[in-house]
Amino acid sequence: MQNAPAQDPDQSTSQIQTKRKKALQFVLMLGAVSLFADLTYEGSRSITGLFLLALGASGFVASTTAGFGELLGYGLRFFSGRLSERTREFWPITIIGYLVQMAAVPLLALAANWQMAVALILLERVGKAIRNPPRNVMLSHACKEMGMGWGFGIHEALDQIGALLGPLLVALILARQGNYRLAFATLLVPAVVTILLLLSARFVYPRPEDLEAKTQSIQARGLSRSYWIYLAAAALVAAGFADFQLIAYHFVQAGVTGKTWVPVFYSIAMAVGGTGSLLFGKLFDRFGISVLIPLTLISAAFAPLVFLGGFWLALIGAAVWGLGMGVHESIIPAAVANMVHVDRRPSAYGLFTATYGISWFVGSAIIGALYDHSIPAVIAFCVLAELAAIPLFLTVKSQMVRS
Repeated sequence: MQNAPAQDPDQSTSQIQTKRKKALQFVLMLGAVSLFADLTYEGSRSITGLFLLALGASGFVASTTAGFGELLGYGLRFFSGRLSERTREFWPITIIGYLVQMAAVPLLALAANWQMAVALILLERVGKAIRNPPRNVMLSHACKEMGMGWGFGIHEALDQIGALLGPLLVALILARQGNYRLAFATLLVPAVVTILLLLSARFVYPRPEDLEAKTQSIQARGLSRSYWIYLAAAALVAAGFADFQLIAYHFVQAGVTGKTWVPVFYSIAMAVGGTGSLLFGKLFDRFGISVLIPLTLISAAFAPLVFLGGFWLALIGAAVWGLGMGVHESIIPAAVANMVHVDRRPSAYGLFTATYGISWFVGSAIIGALYDHSIPAVIAFCVLAELAAIPLFLTVKSQMVRS
């Protein structure tokens, strides 16, 4: 029998490098989409709590709206994930989601009352729910070739640049004009840019799944025990994280800072989160889920800092809050992709983030109710929920080491 010709190692190396280059380019293109999308919706979210207050809403309405928005923004991802897994139509579902989300933000400029504003705030979250699972699946194909933590970290860093610039833009408009409606209307520009960049990415990379090397896997198609424990840990983290709308509401009501400083605080939080996602994304690729343990300890400190501190301690607390948000936004999807079979990623992402959102909603409702009665009770709830996740992270770590 004649032997098959040996594969040229230089050619193999060249193919790998080409695939990694394409993967990086795709991550950067979707990162650019996220940059302008975050500039749009994070710019609006930095002042929606204040806008609701200006329209006559209560602190409970502001907190519950934020929490219910997260419930929709995360909970509906279960259905979006299942739909994208069943149809494999990742691009169309992603594009529809972005269109809904980018339309809702500038329409806030036309909101005549707080009820209409609440409806648009929730619609923006629905748009994000639709597009998030299929987009993360497409990202995971590219990130698999360059390191899950690093790939998602790069994407999150670009995401956070937009989240930094958006609130700064809004702060500038408020400082000069003091007009919420003008701020929302101005965000139409980056919203349009977002859609144009997204359509360009769709044209250049119609099949992102081709970026991931095809391997034969004997892994079971079900969701592992580690996945379920990790899901429970993430749910505790979500429940203990106060939404920034309530934090902003507290800053103004307690006289910690004026309203024009609130978006600046938010921008600093986003900058810290973006930087942290790069650093800890690299560390995740090297050390795995272990990095979540010290990060959870650090992020638990946000509550006493933002709810008890004066201007400077509150600023530090906002930065710590941003670190927790940024790192969990990047490492959580990276870890999920490593825990499930490639064919189950859409539903795994959808279920994971749906549970995350339900926990966020329940936690936000509890925090909002406690806020009207006792600030120390708010702090205790936030800190204890965060710390309760650490034993579960340790359990997942030990199980993954054994496997």
